[in-house]
Amino acid sequence: MTENVRYLEPTRPAVVFNAVVARLTRLGVSLWGSRVLSVQGRKTGEWRSVPVNVLTIDGAQHLVAARGHTQWVRNLRAAGEGTLRVGRRVEWFGAVELSDSDKPPILRAYLKRWAWEVGSFFDGIDAKSSDDDLLAAAPGVPVFRLSPGHDG
Repeated sequence: MTENVRYLEPTRPAVVFNAVVARLTRLGVSLWGSRVLSVQGRKTGEWRSVPVNVLTIDGAQHLVAARGHTQWVRNLRAAGEGTLRVGRRVEWFGAVELSDSDKPPILRAYLKRWAWEVGSFFDGIDAKSSDDDLLAAAPGVPVFRLSPGHDG
């Protein structure tokens, strides 16, 4: 998969919003499906955490990187696993990045659920966009399918 370097840096209000969501999620209050994703850093080996929205479709969990090729995406690619936390509940998972051709139905479902939060990151693409438009946006929006458990 060719990496598109699309990355939308968070604004100051977004950083504050993410900090509040992460804190509440760590306390056990999941807002709109929020989890705290923790992934081991690819360079330092230190654990890095960020709030994410977990999308479940037909029983399969997915992470969508609406801001593009972020640090958590790069770390997850390298590590291949991580944890999702709500309160004291921590779930280990393995992750496989989807090909661009597999992304349109995931992106459509993600936008249908969270457009109010992430719609501005998609440059006019929304849940009603054509499959072709979603496919055109796919290279800039990493998507991972999660599976329970881990090797370590």
